[in-house]
Amino acid sequence: MIKEVENGLLVLIKIVPNSSKNDLIIEDEFIKVKVTAQPIENKANKALIAYLSKILKIPKTSIEIVKGETSKEKTILFKTSDTNKIAEIISALTKS
Repeated sequence: MIKEVENGLLVLIKIVPNSSKNDLIIEDEFIKVKVTAQPIENKANKALIAYLSKILKIPKTSIEIVKGETSKEKTILFKTSDTNKIAEIISALTKS
C-alpha cells in the first residue's frame, strides 16, 4: 500500500530482521524489506531507515516509522513535498 498524504508518502512495509543481506522485495499486498540487523534495541528499525535512505537517496531524517514500531508490519512516512521525489519513491517501490 502506497498512499500520498499532505506531508509526503505513506508506505506499508513488512520488515524481515536477521536476514543474510539487506534486500527489497515487492509483493502484491506490501513491500518486504530484509535487513541484517536483529530486532533488539531498535536496531532493525534503524537499519530499515538507513537502508531505505540509501536506496531511495533521501535523508534519514525524512523517513519516519509512524505505526508498528515494535511490529513486523510498519507504516513508514517519507516526508517530502517535492512531487518529483514522490514519483521517484513510488517508482522505486513498485518496480518488480
